[in-house]
Amino acid sequence: MEKLNRQQLWSLEDYAQFRPAFRSDVMAHKKNRQLTLAEHLRLLFEDRKTIQYQIQEMLRIERIFEAKAINEELEAYNPLIPDGCNLKATMLIEYEDVEDRKVQLAKLLDIEKSVYIKVGDFDNVYPICNEDLDRQTEEKTSSVHFLRFEFTKEMISAWYRGESVVIGVEHRNFPKVHQPLPEHIKSALQADFDPPPLPH
Repeated sequence: MEKLNRQQLWSLEDYAQFRPAFRSDVMAHKKNRQLTLAEHLRLLFEDRKTIQYQIQEMLRIERIFEAKAINEELEAYNPLIPDGCNLKATMLIEYEDVEDRKVQLAKLLDIEKSVYIKVGDFDNVYPICNEDLDRQTEEKTSSVHFLRFEFTKEMISAWYRGESVVIGVEHRNFPKVHQPLPEHIKSALQADFDPPPLPH
């Protein structure tokens, strides 16, 4: 999946014009790319469109228009666009009550490492987490994590063949999850992979 460059972004002026339609398009797009795992844990699988939206919103909020600052945003966000052999997700731990959130985040150390995706009969794929910076202390984890799931060519071929895809969580202080990836999400995420070569 192609990374974004500065020429592909709207100026602040143009984005103000196109934002309502683009935002509506992105919200509809995200419906096929996000999943709640039990209560309080949500994954949003990122792609080029979701990342462009994130960047455009950041530029808009911060009123960024200088080339150097725009390139810094691109450098920060482009790594979240899939590379053809992986899925990349933002993981959100969501508790509305502030005090409850503090208590739960203290219980959920390393939960980001306990999420997995299983394709067919292959081994579970656990994510590489938070490559930008460490997101937990000895006392608590963060409410936001970035995950990269790496798949072999054989796994991707099995995904394309329609074999089962299961997503799960196995953490001592969180309800156990092991469920099929909904078909509409499975189909949307397939587009993040480079297609396997056609059989001869």
